Order: sequence, then structure tokens, then C-alpha cells
Amino acid sequence: MRTPTAIQLHKASKTLSVSYGAETFELPAEFLRVHSPSAEVQGHGNPVLQWGKQQVGISAVEPAGRYAIKLTFDDGHDSGLFSWDYLYELGSRRDALWADYLEQLARAGKTRDPHVSAVKLML
Repeated sequence: MRTPTAIQLHKASKTLSVSYGAETFELPAEFLRVHSPSAEVQGHGNPVLQWGKQQVGISAVEPAGRYAIKLTFDDGHDSGLFSWDYLYELGSRRDALWADYLEQLARAGKTRDPHVSAVKLML
């Protein structure tokens, strides 16, 4: 298990910095919210696409034992525990995971914007 050496919430930029020694990952709140390990998002093995989370922020970070943190998002979501290994995976695979998420949104006709419920697909 990898253990972070530092975790810092940056409310103004809506990011969470997670350091593992010399490696530091800047994880946007929206990215963390749509990749939450909660059952609500992961769907017990059948993930539920999250959309409209572009403006979400993190309102609280709490330790969960010695292995994870609990993030509370300002949209009320607070049920996922982000283990140290999962945070490392999110950080190290951020670009690929984000590209995949954007592709899923496009296929579903959804958007990151919380004020738009659907996107017109151009044929």
C-alpha cells in the first residue's frame, strides 16, 4: 500500500493535491467526484455515469482510519472512501481516465455543465 506524504485541499482552485514522496498529483474536484469509489457512482459493478459536475467543489476532507480519506463534495455527495492506493491510481492514470470519461459523456449525450441536461449530437 502506498501512503501519501501530504494531502492538501485548495478550495479556490477546487483541487486536491496528493503527494507520494516526490510525486504530486493535482486532482480536480470534478474528476474525483465522477470517479468516486462510492456505490452510488460505481453501481455495485455497473458504474453510473455522473454528469453536470463541472462546478462541484470539495467542502471537507476527513481521515478514514490509516488507509483512506472521506471527501464531502458541495453537491452533498459524501459516501465514498478514497483509499491511498485508489488516489494513487487516479493520479497516475488521470489523463486516460479523464479522456475516457469525456468520451462516455459524449456517447450518452450528456455534458459536464450542471445547467445543461443534454447535448445535441451533431450527425
